[in-house]
Amino acid sequence: MRTILELFRSRLVFKITLPIAFILFASIFLWSFYHVQYQKDFTIDNLIMGAERVSNTVKLGLHYAMMLNSREDIQAIVNNYSKLKEIRNVRIINKSGEVMFSSSPDQKNRIIARRDPLCQACHQYTVPTLHPTLNEAIYKDSEENGERVLRLVSPILNEQGCSDSSGCHFHRAEEKILGVLDLSFSLSESDSLIGESRQHTMYLAFIQFVVTFLTMALLFLLLVKRPINRIIRDARLISLGRSPKPQRVKSSDEIGQLADAIHQMGVDLTAKNSQLSLQKNLYQDLFEGVPCVITVQDRDFRLLRYNRAFEERFNASLGEYCYKAYKNRDSKCPDCPVEKTFRTGQFQTTEESGCYRDGSRAHWIVNTAPIYDSEGRLVAAMEMCLDITERKELEGEVKRSEKKYVDIFNNIPSAVFVLDQADFSIRDCNRGAVTLYGWEKPELADMSFLDLFADVDKEPFVTAINKGQDIDQAKHITRSGREFFVAINASPSEFNKRKVFLVTVSDISKRLDTEQQLIQASKMATLGEMATGVAHEINQPLAVIQASVDLVKRSLTRGETPGEPLLKRVTELVAQQVERATKIINHMREFGRKSQISLEEVALNGVLRRSFDFFSQQLSLRSIEVAWELDEKLPLVRCEPNRMEQVFINFLINARDAIDERAAKEGENIPRRITIKTMHNQGFVTVRISDTGGGVPAAAMTRIFEPFFTTKQVGKGTGLGLSISYGIIKEYGGSINVVNNDDGGASFFIRLPVAGERPGGGE
Repeated sequence: MRTILELFRSRLVFKITLPIAFILFASIFLWSFYHVQYQKDFTIDNLIMGAERVSNTVKLGLHYAMMLNSREDIQAIVNNYSKLKEIRNVRIINKSGEVMFSSSPDQKNRIIARRDPLCQACHQYTVPTLHPTLNEAIYKDSEENGERVLRLVSPILNEQGCSDSSGCHFHRAEEKILGVLDLSFSLSESDSLIGESRQHTMYLAFIQFVVTFLTMALLFLLLVKRPINRIIRDARLISLGRSPKPQRVKSSDEIGQLADAIHQMGVDLTAKNSQLSLQKNLYQDLFEGVPCVITVQDRDFRLLRYNRAFEERFNASLGEYCYKAYKNRDSKCPDCPVEKTFRTGQFQTTEESGCYRDGSRAHWIVNTAPIYDSEGRLVAAMEMCLDITERKELEGEVKRSEKKYVDIFNNIPSAVFVLDQADFSIRDCNRGAVTLYGWEKPELADMSFLDLFADVDKEPFVTAINKGQDIDQAKHITRSGREFFVAINASPSEFNKRKVFLVTVSDISKRLDTEQQLIQASKMATLGEMATGVAHEINQPLAVIQASVDLVKRSLTRGETPGEPLLKRVTELVAQQVERATKIINHMREFGRKSQISLEEVALNGVLRRSFDFFSQQLSLRSIEVAWELDEKLPLVRCEPNRMEQVFINFLINARDAIDERAAKEGENIPRRITIKTMHNQGFVTVRISDTGGGVPAAAMTRIFEPFFTTKQVGKGTGLGLSISYGIIKEYGGSINVVNNDDGGASFFIRLPVAGERPGGGE
């Protein structure tokens, strides 16, 4: 039994043909059964319909005799019909259940009970039916005298001829049924036909089953089994790594497509096996030739395999412990990545240090990977070590270099900030910033660089820093509230992968104080140099006052009372001269005072006129003419008026001295003229001061603005005037240039930006 089951399981022919045979047998059997049953029902139905026709024929045959009440004729008709081959008995029963006529004499005058199946054909309902159906009329199917007999009942209705005739058979009109006709039919011939039909059907079914099954089996062998056997042979060749033979199954159906697929698969597998062989050799070469060290280890950390790089760098052999080979240890490493891979089944990465067999120190990045067998069990681990010794040494160098630059950063005497380019928040700062501003480093890290400005309007500084421009002067505030002046240098950079500004802040308060002192000393020198002219300026109003006083005094000496008009005129004249002297003194006092470092919008034409008024007497004494060419629509500039007045006076003094020096060399007949011209274009205001002196020597052209450099004779100049003027103009974002005129003398061009358009700097 077991062999049969194994054969059934191992043979496709049995797996397919046996179920098909079972299904075919079952379907043919069911078809035969229903066909025989159909033939039987069809034969019985035909017999019943024939019986119904006979019953109707009998009733028609009896109709005339019954109308005449001819009992002999009725009995004769009953006897004649009973002689038919299929009819076994004919009975006529009145409505009271009495058998009036019968082909069997023994049943005549017999009473049929109401509960008899014959009566129930009509009386099964509360109201007896006049026209029972054919199924209801067949009231009995039984075995009688060795044959099947079918009994059919048919009601005999009360007709008009029966109810209105006189005679013994007269019936009332309200009576519906006069009686029933009972026929008995033999089914022996029908049963014989049915049996023959069943036998023929079974023979036909068996032949059909055998022919169909054999045909299907033959088709299976030819169309399925033989091609599959060929496919199996090709598959076995493929499994042995051999190329399959040329395709032998020529068909376009599914079996042919399967054969094509298997054959193509064999060709592809053969090609891929060749490629795999090449790749295996390639991977073997890579395994042996990669520059990193590779080992394969088991769960006991023993070396199962290693590449050439490992063999060259370590004294080890197969089966030796990895920790002994790598680090000359007697036990496994405390944090072993191979152990983690065996425990978790995942890749691991770490850094390790050890020594090569020549004793040199080495550092590696270690990566471990799990190796599984065909059943999915973790059986080994691959360890790959990439030498990073050089990188480690470079990292050490970078750390030392970074420490050096951090030390430089922290020890720069100036304050250095690292600002975020987006919002100027302070990302980092050095110790110089902590010392300068008084806030601790964590406190500064929570601030914005703009919080350090004492100025209300910070927008110019934001613009300058964004453009990478230097800010020559700005006012900052310390934690204690002390305000001081700084110079700011900003440059874009990158810090921790963020866009930043590297900002250096220098305290220039002491420098500005020194400059102020130097400027003040220059002013005092200028005032001393102009002392003669100033004294003459004051003597003029004093002389007028003295003359007015003498006039009044002479009148009083003569004993005359000065008249009111005279006193009024003298009073007005004295008041005018006192006002003039006061103005000169106030101008001198204002010029001589120490300037405050605060800028304002100034009209340069007014500053030039004030400078000339203060210096006009000096020029008049030397017969120097001043020509004015002022632009009355000159825009305002941003500066400090007192310091600009000092600048212009310095240039007027230089022009005066240049004319005097030329006159000393060439005679007094030289032209004595100073031209002052103002103009503006492209966002700048330019003041040109030209003289008719001897000009600037070519050798001094590049040094003329250096401190303590002068072309004047010893004792005639300190060399600070132009240097101070140059510093002031540069501080305001301007420039000074000098050129020699074609007709003699020199021209100085003082250029300042229009207020609101200054490209940098601050207050």
